[in-house]
Amino acid sequence: MSAIERLPSAAVPDNGLLRFLTCGSVDDGKSTLIGRLLFDSKTILADTLHAIQRTSAKRGLDVVDLSLLTDGLQAEREQGITIDVAYRYFTTGTRKYIIADAPGHEQYTRNMVTAASTADLAIILIDARKGVLTQTRRHSYLAHLLGIPHIVVAVNKMDLVDYSPATFAQIRSDYLTFAAGLGLTDVRFIPMSALQGDMIVERGERLDWYNGPTLLEILESAPAIHSAHAEKFRFPVQYVCRPQDSANPELHDYRGFMGRVESGELCVGDAVTVLPSGRETRVKDIQVLGESLDRAVAEQSVTILLEDEIDISRGDMIVKSGELPKVAKQIDAMLCWLSESPLDPRRKYLLRHTTRDSKAMLAGIAFRVDINSMQHEVAERLVMNDIARVRFKLAQPIFADLYTESRGTGAFIVIDESSNNTVGAGMIV
Repeated sequence: MSAIERLPSAAVPDNGLLRFLTCGSVDDGKSTLIGRLLFDSKTILADTLHAIQRTSAKRGLDVVDLSLLTDGLQAEREQGITIDVAYRYFTTGTRKYIIADAPGHEQYTRNMVTAASTADLAIILIDARKGVLTQTRRHSYLAHLLGIPHIVVAVNKMDLVDYSPATFAQIRSDYLTFAAGLGLTDVRFIPMSALQGDMIVERGERLDWYNGPTLLEILESAPAIHSAHAEKFRFPVQYVCRPQDSANPELHDYRGFMGRVESGELCVGDAVTVLPSGRETRVKDIQVLGESLDRAVAEQSVTILLEDEIDISRGDMIVKSGELPKVAKQIDAMLCWLSESPLDPRRKYLLRHTTRDSKAMLAGIAFRVDINSMQHEVAERLVMNDIARVRFKLAQPIFADLYTESRGTGAFIVIDESSNNTVGAGMIV
């Protein structure tokens, strides 16, 4: 009987949604781990299982290659590596999950940054035979930089080191030394074998010296991202809804402001301020699909109706009065450069922050981070996968929080206007 099947049927709790990321060095078993998690939690469709069984048999394998569940690109299956970010969804009955399987190769660092930007928890895999590697440190740094609050260090392939507790203890000690210098605080360690299934969903019988929780038990108990601390209410307006239906008198004067709650919560009757105008009013109603709600919470898409007629359009922001963000035309940020074309200090770019766009120019590069040594270097330009502290000057103000306070309003992307490609991702510091 699986761990999930042992849960009581009555009063099943709902632990909400958890987005988590798997990352680490090349060929340390990330895709196999996710495949094992899906397989042992019985969330693989029968036809999908049959397909990977056939592919495994064609390769002459005696066991099912569970990594095929996430390696969806033909190039990935041919090389046995992860190139693109693979997303998978599953539920245990008590919680819903979105998994992002990030590539381990250094050249695909930008893909890892994309996956980590929305993760609540990161599983950093370490091959028990190899220990802490450069890519382990690189992905740990990126996870910390991108504000992932919970880190799980999974020492995988314990079956290849005879399930040695001394090997696990040494890797744990090495990683903690590195983590202390980086400032990581919430780090948990777990020995496992994704190939054999030890400590993923079931405990197995070969790691009896480890008394901690299984990986699934850690995931089930991890707090959701918006529950860590009280957040200020932020509502970037995406669309102004004006039906003006003459046949329906109730809709003739209807004026609702549609968008997604980035953080915090709002109740009917709360005093709010509209930016950039600074006008104040109160919330008359909160609606979803025409139904009224008493309150709106983070990550919920709603329509807000206000008591007063105020000029509001896309790109404006509704906040609680007394909880105003900084209105800025100049920002300092940690920037991850994603484009194959280097950052050109002479060019104008489009900076997109929530639903608001502003032309931007680079005002300076304070330093570039050497991901291998974590040292700060002088830099005059940035190339693909570079991470640097920069300053941008903006033509239009944005309503920003520090990234450490709000990932939704503390982040932005940089767009090349000529190609409309996203060329950079930044975190306001």
